[in-house]
Amino acid sequence: MQNPMGDELQLSTNRYQRFQPDQGAPVRTTVGAPRFPLPYDLAGFARLLAPTYGMLKMAEGPYRHIYLERLEAAGVDLISEQLAEIADYAGTDRLVLLCFCDLSAPPPDNWCHRRMFAAWWEDQTGRAVPELGERREPPALTLF
Repeated sequence: MQNPMGDELQLSTNRYQRFQPDQGAPVRTTVGAPRFPLPYDLAGFARLLAPTYGMLKMAEGPYRHIYLERLEAAGVDLISEQLAEIADYAGTDRLVLLCFCDLSAPPPDNWCHRRMFAAWWEDQTGRAVPELGERREPPALTLF
């Protein structure tokens, strides 16, 4: 995806509390804004990536189904346009998509819409969206 500045956007994800300004421009992807003070200014709100209030209390399965349907309905082109507008405003080609979820919690409680988006985006575009915060992976299975 090219932004209006002609650079290819580099997307990554993190949580509000772990973001560092040298990572890129911080972008809100949550239905609500943080209610705690941030030591940085947000570059924009990626509204198309935010879940709805109604989704917030759902289990992972139904949430994932609805969230992926929402991404499909918006489509890569519209999402790309919104992200390019934010990048243009921020003056950088590096955007960090932020939310509240702590992915360092043990599975199965470490899922989040930002990582659902990252997997969907890579599947749709072939471009990876790395997680910059701490993330606990499920233990690897060893077969003897």
